[in-house]
Amino acid sequence: MQSEFFTSRWGLILSTLGIAVGTGNIWRFSRIVAQNGGGSFLIPWVIFLLIWSVPLIISEFALGKFTRKAPIGAFVKTAGSKFAWMGAFVAFVSTAIMFYYSVVTGWCIKYLFSSLSGNLFITSNHLQYWNEFSSGLWPIYFHFFAMIIGSTVIYKGVVKGIEKVNKILVSMLVVILLILFVRAITLPNALEGIKYFFTPKLEYLINYKVWLNALTQNAWDTGAGWGLILTYATYMKKKEDIALNASLIGFGNNSISLLAGIIIFSTVFALSSNDALQQISLSGPANTGLTFIVLPQLFMKMSNSFTVNIAFSSLFFLALSFAALTSLISMIELAVKTLIDFGFQRKTATIIICFFGFILGIPSALNINFLINQDWVWGVGLILSGAFISFAVNKYGTDKFRKEIINATGNDINVGRWYFWIMKYIVPILAILLLSWWLISSTSWDKEWWNPFHRENLGTSLFQWLMVIIIFLVVNKKIANKISVKI
Repeated sequence: MQSEFFTSRWGLILSTLGIAVGTGNIWRFSRIVAQNGGGSFLIPWVIFLLIWSVPLIISEFALGKFTRKAPIGAFVKTAGSKFAWMGAFVAFVSTAIMFYYSVVTGWCIKYLFSSLSGNLFITSNHLQYWNEFSSGLWPIYFHFFAMIIGSTVIYKGVVKGIEKVNKILVSMLVVILLILFVRAITLPNALEGIKYFFTPKLEYLINYKVWLNALTQNAWDTGAGWGLILTYATYMKKKEDIALNASLIGFGNNSISLLAGIIIFSTVFALSSNDALQQISLSGPANTGLTFIVLPQLFMKMSNSFTVNIAFSSLFFLALSFAALTSLISMIELAVKTLIDFGFQRKTATIIICFFGFILGIPSALNINFLINQDWVWGVGLILSGAFISFAVNKYGTDKFRKEIINATGNDINVGRWYFWIMKYIVPILAILLLSWWLISSTSWDKEWWNPFHRENLGTSLFQWLMVIIIFLVVNKKIANKISVKI
């Protein structure tokens, strides 16, 4: 029996928004926009928000509220016990991401401390600064620190932990971004960056890769299909609206991305002495080039005051740390809720997940190539997770799901027939297109695409996915029966 609930819609919205708003909104979004034609990218990005992210977020809200279970239990109750393995895969993908995302969160916290102390600006070579930090033992210590913070929040429960902390962190994140926004747009030449950011170009709009990248960004940065929103939705009150909340999350997340994009483009175009687009497009180690190498250099040019520059740099890394922590908290909660569904008490489950989260994150903390491999495998795996959620809805009966679960009594907004067509056809087709593109395109940069031990290729993805799926298929009946007892 569900015993914990979010106390208000505000608490639910901010907590769920904390899932969606992560480091990808701040460092990945701007880089992908720069690489895909600026304003041209924003058009398909908004379209896919409507036909991928929002429908999947609606589905996750409905699954969580209806079943009151994490992904495994949700799949058993809707798709049937034969498909418990699909729910297990969804849960595992987000948990596997948690292992290395905690390391990334640790990087953000480290740079916050370095910025506050001024140590970040002692050196003029920020690439060397990054390499020295990432190649030592410090990432392990900050990874541990991040896991302890996130697990402490989960240990305290839904109301005193998740809701209370997200109300503070997400609200402060928005305030910090607004402060940075005001400063960024008042920089000289900032308007050039904003113009590029919002001006579409036809040649990019007819390029299929721009559309696929827009779909990818939606799949990765809204939290749709991760199982995280599903997990938080288990704590929704019975009369909470599904469609309205889902729309607020989707559009709220993308608004944060736009705000961060304006900040980044304004700052880089105003302060970069080199090619601004090249600076923003810089990938760097583990896609961190813009955040940990370029921006620290630019922050020291924001004004003639060293103290003021440190303040703005610290605000940026504080925002980044808050964004990372709120997402990490949701990943830990998904893993903990899964154990709770199997009969564990919250405090015991939290200690177990904290311990194994730290241990299994150490390889990513020690080896950047291992982290990149895991990010590739499970990041692309999220698309498969989204497809599985679509399958669960369709297996239950898409129209039945819409009428009986989404459009339940007490809703503020009812979802129309369009949901049927999107979940039945469009989401599965998009998932197949996206998976095929990412996996097949990886063969172009790796001649040994079949090798399961390479960093980013078709072979390593298929090998790790199949290994996990086969294990879950073998134990499917056992985990389904265990969950079924509790449903």
